[in-house]
Amino acid sequence: MHPIRKAVFPVAGRGTRFLPATKAVPKEMLPLVDRPLIGYAVEEALKSGIEELIFVTAPGKEAIVQHFTADQDLVRELDRTGKSALARAVENDTLPRERLHSTIQQQALGLGHAIWCARHLVGDEPFAVILPDDVVMSQRPCIGQLIEAYGRVGGNLAAVMDVPRQDTASYGILDIAEDNGKLARARGLVEKPRPDVAPSTLSIIGRYVLEPSIFAELDKKVTGAGGEIQITDAMAKSIVHTPFHGVRYEGIRFDCGKKEGFLEATVAFALNRPDLASTMEDILLSYTGKYRTAAE
Repeated sequence: MHPIRKAVFPVAGRGTRFLPATKAVPKEMLPLVDRPLIGYAVEEALKSGIEELIFVTAPGKEAIVQHFTADQDLVRELDRTGKSALARAVENDTLPRERLHSTIQQQALGLGHAIWCARHLVGDEPFAVILPDDVVMSQRPCIGQLIEAYGRVGGNLAAVMDVPRQDTASYGILDIAEDNGKLARARGLVEKPRPDVAPSTLSIIGRYVLEPSIFAELDKKVTGAGGEIQITDAMAKSIVHTPFHGVRYEGIRFDCGKKEGFLEATVAFALNRPDLASTMEDILLSYTGKYRTAAE
């Protein structure tokens, strides 16, 4: 089975939920503690053995690729002034240019279209897709768990989680054929179904491993929910010749595409940092006390 060497990062969105902060700054560059969201996504890919990173971006979002290019002047200045830890942090988010690729999504036509825009850079091999909005805190990288599952079952895969039934209209939902608690084989997929017609509550989050044959389906440019080209629809139509499995991943997912999810992730990642945990606990306790006093 072909190894997964490439990962596609759809990062062309305008980040309207975070305006005005994202008017000039790409949403993916918003800091989660002291690292941009895209940095966590790239780190996850690299720890999972990904060799080439493909950014599907938009005009005005050049900062995303620039973040990962070398800045020797900055590193030298940090080292000269005794800030070696910061210098190493900058170097850790630097990658060789030959590993970085980008392409432009000229029109916002949906996630499926964004992935289709990377077809020439992906070529004829299976590949990963990572949505930086979904940040997963885990011992094993989430996309690495999918790559491991791909080695066992092949086909198309996505990370999945159960959601409250009232939330199914916000996700791609599996019509489950078999489920062993870790892998769920689907007979079908439905994009954003109403709760009363959703075939299950097992929903797709922003991690995929896809066969290159998905591009043939996306090339048809059929629109679905929201008038957009949906990757869920393309995977559903591919099930007749390419099996689909949902992977129940290990970890905690934060929806950083929403303000409340971004705030929760900031607290969680700060609490997970030895240099910040105690201070963050004190801050939270101080606000808890203030709110309790006000309520009384």
